[in-house]
Amino acid sequence: MNPLEQLYQHACEVELQAFKPGNVSIYSAAYDMTVDDFRLSAKVSAPPLCNPDYSLGEKIFYAVNATREAVGCNTNLGIILLCAPLIQAIDYCRQSDMTLRQALHQVLANTTLADADWAFKAIALAAPAGLGDVAEQDVKASASVTLTEAMSLASSKDRIGLQYLTDYKDIFDFAVLRYNHTLLKWGNHHWAAVAVYADLLSHYPDSHIERKYGDQYTEMVASRMIQLNNELSATENPDLLMPLLHSMDQELKAQRINPGTTADMTVATVLTVFLDAFISNNFSIFSS
Repeated sequence: MNPLEQLYQHACEVELQAFKPGNVSIYSAAYDMTVDDFRLSAKVSAPPLCNPDYSLGEKIFYAVNATREAVGCNTNLGIILLCAPLIQAIDYCRQSDMTLRQALHQVLANTTLADADWAFKAIALAAPAGLGDVAEQDVKASASVTLTEAMSLASSKDRIGLQYLTDYKDIFDFAVLRYNHTLLKWGNHHWAAVAVYADLLSHYPDSHIERKYGDQYTEMVASRMIQLNNELSATENPDLLMPLLHSMDQELKAQRINPGTTADMTVATVLTVFLDAFISNNFSIFSS
């Protein structure tokens, strides 16, 4: 298997094994989707996403298409939109001494109209919850701007779009730091992913929730996650927090509140950590 495929699938698996209240994990399925759906989605989306012959837009479309054919629903559109530029950036890193962050900037600065067209087709195919008609650059029509420009137009309402505008500032300057700190503290990737998820939700509203419900639940979700984040920061043994996680998970799922965008950001954070290590190890698979 392509090393990038392994790293991508491993990042997806770490996120699935992280108990993320309100979201699907090995501890709790929801919303008519199971862990097996997400594992299969990661498996089938990995080859097109990591195909070096595909453009960025083609990576996105063919990964979404493979997922749709395998599971028949939208399990990973946000994951694909976030991970595709990170994986594309590895080509720049191989050809120069760029860091992952520098290479990602090059990828995002050089997206094309064709990339946008492919991505629009992917988004329309995935049909994410809350997708409606918009006045400018509707995904049901042909694109007239680059993919980064299209994502920038959506950035005020969509945190994934915002990453394209800011060169993944939320991930590099916030989430990766939290992940690495908690990984060093606990030595466990899954708990580090929980910490990232809780910390992101403590600071930023979830786009998936707000597309469905507006800001109806924003304050409540932030309050719960601040509590969880504080407990995680204080404990030396996160396993002791399992009862709290179960309680929060049941509360959110009873109201069908799913912080799906934040879960996608968590996958991208884990993949960023793995890719940085991959580059540091001279593009060889490392032990993690």
